[in-house]
Amino acid sequence: MNILPISDGVPLDTVLLRTFLEVVDSSSFATAAERLSLTPSAVSGHIKRLELIVGVGLLTRTTRRLELTQAGDTLYAYGRNILDLEQEVRAKLRGTPLRGLLRVGASEDFAGAWLPQVLQRFRQWHPEATIDLKVGITADLLRQQERGRLDLVFGKQCSRVGHGGELLWEEPLVWAYSEDEPLDTRRPLPLAVFPDPCIYRESAITALNNVGRAWRLAFESSSMAGCLSAARSGFAVTVIADSQRVEGLRLLGRKEGLPALPVARFYAFPRSDSPASAALISAARRAGQTDRFSPRGLRS
Repeated sequence: MNILPISDGVPLDTVLLRTFLEVVDSSSFATAAERLSLTPSAVSGHIKRLELIVGVGLLTRTTRRLELTQAGDTLYAYGRNILDLEQEVRAKLRGTPLRGLLRVGASEDFAGAWLPQVLQRFRQWHPEATIDLKVGITADLLRQQERGRLDLVFGKQCSRVGHGGELLWEEPLVWAYSEDEPLDTRRPLPLAVFPDPCIYRESAITALNNVGRAWRLAFESSSMAGCLSAARSGFAVTVIADSQRVEGLRLLGRKEGLPALPVARFYAFPRSDSPASAALISAARRAGQTDRFSPRGLRS
C-alpha cells in the first residue's frame, strides 16, 4: 500500500516515535498500549500517523503477526538514537551531573566486544560518575542483582524477555571455525563453549541434537577469548553472535551439515530507573545498534 506523506516539512513526533518503539520492543500493540497507558486504538492511531508523516509503511500486517518493513527497521534504529539523544540533552540542560557509584554486571562476550565503546561514550557525558564492573555469566549476574549487589546487568537471551529487561539489539548466532584448517565432518563435531548456564552452549547443543548430529565437548572456557582461540586454531567449533566474528574465522553451515541457530537478544536489566542506569543503557543501545539489527517478528 502506498502511503502519501503529509508534508516533507513535518518533523518526526517523539511521542509517535516512542509508541512505535514500544510496539516493536513489546511485540504487541496491546502490550505497548498497557505500558504507555494508552488504548490499543490510540496506539494504532499513533502508528498510522507516523506512517503518514514518513510517507512509507513501517509494519506489514498479516492475519497472525506483524513484521517490520525495511523502512520500519531503519526507523527503529534511528528512532532509538533520537529518543536517547533527547534524554541526554535534557540531562545536560538541567546541569545536574551524574555522580556516585554504578555497579554493573556484564556477560563476558558483551564486556569484550561492545562495552569499551559504551564506557567511552558514558565517560564523555558523565565524567564524575564511577563504574564498578563485574564480568560473568548472565544468569549468575542476575542472581547477584536480585541480592542487591548489582545496579545494572548487560546480558543475552535467546527468548524474548518480558518485564524487567530492555532490548538493546538482536542478531543471529553463527558457527565459527578456523579459516585455514579443514573440518572432518565424518567425526563428532568438537565444540568450544562456555560453562553452563550459557545460551550459546544451550543453543548449539539443542540444534545439533534436533538434527541428530553427533558432537563432543572439546573445549570449555569462561572466556570468550579462549573459545575464539580454540576456533581459530582449528581445535574446535564455537558459537558466537554474528558481530563477534574476528580475523582468522570462517562461518560454517549447511555445507558442513550444521543446523541453523536462533537469534541472540542482548538486554539491559536495570535494578531501578536511576538516571545513571538510564544513561549507560542509552550509550549501550547506540553502540550495539550499528549494523546489527535483523528483521523482527511482532504479534498483533
